[in-house]
Amino acid sequence: MPEEGKVDKIPPTGKNRLVFEKSPYLLQHADNPVDWYPWGDEAFDKARRDDKPVFLSIGYSTCHWCHVMAHESFEDPGVAALMNDAFVNIKVDREERADIDAVYMSACQMVRGSGGWPLTVIMTPEAKPFFVATYLPRTGRHGMTGMVDLVAHIKTMWKNRRKEVDVASSQLAEHLETVFARRTPGTGPGVDTLDRAFSELAARFDESNGGFGGAPKFPTPHNLLFLLRYWKRTGEVRALEMVERTLDHMARGGIYDHVGYGFHRYSTDERWFVPHFEKMIYDQALIAMAYTECFLATGNGAYKRTAEEVLAYVLRDMTDPAGGFYSAEDADSEGIEGKFYLWTEKELVSLLGEEDARLVVDLYGTESAGNFAGEVNGANILHMRRPLEKTAEEIGVEPEGLRERLDGIRRLLLDARGRRIRPHKDAKILTDWNGLMIAALAKAARAFGEDPYAVAAGNAVRFILSSMRTGDGRLYHRHCDGETAVAGNLDDYAFLAWGLIDLYETTFDAEYLENAVGLTEKTIRLFWDPSSGGFFFTPEGGEAMIVRTREIYDGAIPSGNSAAALNLLRLARLTGDTRYDDYAEKIGRLFHEDLTRAPSAFTWFMSALELASGSSIELVIVGDPRSADTNAMMREIRGVYAPETAVLFKSSVEKNPLITRLAPFAASHEAINGRATAYVCRKRACALPTTDTREIVDALGGRRLARDLETP
Repeated sequence: MPEEGKVDKIPPTGKNRLVFEKSPYLLQHADNPVDWYPWGDEAFDKARRDDKPVFLSIGYSTCHWCHVMAHESFEDPGVAALMNDAFVNIKVDREERADIDAVYMSACQMVRGSGGWPLTVIMTPEAKPFFVATYLPRTGRHGMTGMVDLVAHIKTMWKNRRKEVDVASSQLAEHLETVFARRTPGTGPGVDTLDRAFSELAARFDESNGGFGGAPKFPTPHNLLFLLRYWKRTGEVRALEMVERTLDHMARGGIYDHVGYGFHRYSTDERWFVPHFEKMIYDQALIAMAYTECFLATGNGAYKRTAEEVLAYVLRDMTDPAGGFYSAEDADSEGIEGKFYLWTEKELVSLLGEEDARLVVDLYGTESAGNFAGEVNGANILHMRRPLEKTAEEIGVEPEGLRERLDGIRRLLLDARGRRIRPHKDAKILTDWNGLMIAALAKAARAFGEDPYAVAAGNAVRFILSSMRTGDGRLYHRHCDGETAVAGNLDDYAFLAWGLIDLYETTFDAEYLENAVGLTEKTIRLFWDPSSGGFFFTPEGGEAMIVRTREIYDGAIPSGNSAAALNLLRLARLTGDTRYDDYAEKIGRLFHEDLTRAPSAFTWFMSALELASGSSIELVIVGDPRSADTNAMMREIRGVYAPETAVLFKSSVEKNPLITRLAPFAASHEAINGRATAYVCRKRACALPTTDTREIVDALGGRRLARDLETP
């Protein structure tokens, strides 16, 4: 359904209707000879009038294979003529319209057993799919159907075998309805499910390279965040070893941008060596969280450095002046994947001189003929063949000295790379992905004692709450080129609330907690299913789809239901409102079958289950926020890895502070003799208040402040 008040426009010569859109992805296709429509009534009305099926193509602006399919088919006048004759053609940006993508990607996974982008769907004018696929070449090859043959085949089917098409599309729509809407709640997963999730991850763990499974290999940071929590509760050293080995190999691999920082989307091989070069803001956020938490857990300064470098990339290259964070950077530049990031040894010698170039060749594994079989002759991916400390030992220098030398080299390379043609940047701002980055920055500010991170997170919150909210407090999903549009989905509400909770526990500005509570209440009103529990992806009264999806699978990013479950549990502990515990429990009951069948596919929900399993701690600190003893206590507590702890702060010098209205139980908590005082409760049983910071750290299962430890 189109936005209210949107008037059909006639595109200028040589353009199609996508020219009127804001999405960078749609605008990339605005001059295709394919007569593209944006998703909306205009397209479906035309399909009904002309009695044609709808060809739906879903992708995103930094998708390499989306570009390939566009060049091969959508930019080809011959293919376009066939498509225009047979179909009404619709283009959708999957990042902008995640609700549409969720429906049809689910259909693809049901039919094909897998999915991906570009997503190709052919459907009836009633939006019921009867053909689904991903990338299709122009002509058939290697057993793949080609676009030219497909168009002819579908045209014939539509004309001569309509009844078969109608039956197939209705059956698939019915199956989608059964999967998403018709669920019977179970008893909910038990603590033993956590052990099975750990065992499943351990069975898939790559002992040599870290990570899980073979090629292609994705970072999937929420697996690591779950393992850290599992280790903290159980003491299972193997869980921590898997996290460290994965993070170590990722940071040394080609998946990491050793010159400009930040992680590429995934590795095409099992060694983290050859990346798919696009960079996504959600990867930076989740990966930064994993490195930050691993630093707190281990005290290893290498993890802190990597987290800081990732955030440096985000703040330098991916931050809008208004405060929000951009979505992604493309893999391609000048039509070649990875060209922006690759180096020849000749270039290295020219830029650095013989001596420093030899160091780069040795440490970063370059070859004169190139180590990357791409379109650039002699091209190399920089990757550390061994730990920096080992190289320092071999050449007889201190690691810190070598690190400083390499940073000087890196700056020269970054400056030279800055003169190249950059990959396309998708500058749209998405509420959900911004919520993840707000959470990552808040965690880093708390762990590292770095106020600029908290400031950047606060700026993003202010931008979203001022520019991406309706008058009645509902969220928009997307802001781009001055336009805010698209109704917010579950992920927008859940991920922003996640960021707000973390930002509260970093700054103790109660307005952040107040906004988190307000968003969560609105999430319950708009998305909760009162009949069987769980959250739908789209809001009540939103645009009608053939099915209203409801998911728990934690894929590239955690699901909205998993994130909401953990938010609810955290808010129950921060506010004392046990209603939130009940909602979280009902999510587990609704998805009982999925969660118990393959728990390692739901690791962010497993993190919620860790918190719900009885290991949680509530900590209230009362003190003067300006006093040295209060700040000293805060610093010590923030240096402890205690993800099971909800931390509340009450000012002892402020009359009727907002926090006592949000968390009424804190009203009776007072400072002892004017000193910073902590109240520690475990399993809803509270110990006597204490002013002894060492006692608090011990209660949290911590040790000396990680950032004060000797770092390599």
